[in-house]
Amino acid sequence: MRISALAPVLLCAAALVLSFLCLFAGSKRGFMNDYSILTLNTSRIGASFLNAAHSSSNPLISFIDNATNSVENAINQDVSSVARTLGIHDFYNVHVLDFCEGYYNPGPVPNTTLPRSQIHRNVTSCSNRTAMYSFDPRTTLQQELNVSGHSNVALSDLNWPSNVDKGLHALVIAQKATFVLYCVAIALIGVAMLLALAGLVVEGRLVAFVNVLVDWLAFLVIGLASAIATAVAVKAVDVINTYGNQIGAQASTGSKFLVLTWVATAVMLVASIVWCFECLVGRKGTGYRSKEVYEPQY
Repeated sequence: MRISALAPVLLCAAALVLSFLCLFAGSKRGFMNDYSILTLNTSRIGASFLNAAHSSSNPLISFIDNATNSVENAINQDVSSVARTLGIHDFYNVHVLDFCEGYYNPGPVPNTTLPRSQIHRNVTSCSNRTAMYSFDPRTTLQQELNVSGHSNVALSDLNWPSNVDKGLHALVIAQKATFVLYCVAIALIGVAMLLALAGLVVEGRLVAFVNVLVDWLAFLVIGLASAIATAVAVKAVDVINTYGNQIGAQASTGSKFLVLTWVATAVMLVASIVWCFECLVGRKGTGYRSKEVYEPQY
């Protein structure tokens, strides 16, 4: 038995688990909801239109007048209360297969009595898991307005920038490619683990060489998936913060998810390096045994 092959088995098993977690993180409420590719913060989306909604033709006026005593009184209230009354959630966590939404507790805005460290996300629901999923904030927010009974209020009344839609639309193909690459990577890592198990009982350079090829291929695919996921997160956050900040919409990258996916990539790299070492050691060992067997004895 090749005991040294036990290390690649454990490494492939770890990479397989991490890859599955990257794919299914946030797939339901309570399951790794903090491991999102990015988070859209809409808790202050009501700040901009309250000061600009003094036109009687704006449908928001009738809503605000019914929800509060006056527009001036609403401005003095916590801005997030208007967004919540509209039916918009405080945040949206974007994952590979879906998105989750919820509210900041006890409040979205830190102050002298509420430090940022005491604010936490309370996920209330998640969308259905969908293959080849891509996040569309305009559609999601408008649906929230409609469901809350404010279908007469369009997202354009909140001055939602069209540049955000254009920027995120350009990332749709990359988002879908991320899902495909994670699926391919999981399949390859699974094959790599099976080959590593075979390497425990089958010795020889050929087995080690095949493991090197499969491990390297799995490393390249999971690395590409991680790179695209990182690029999508960084670019989407940049687009949202550049154009959405004017209406109170902000975004941040999911650092926990990025760490998870890059750790999976690094683990597969280490596994391939171990098998490369096995190839070199096997060749050296074979040469030494041949000399010992065929050397004449005097």
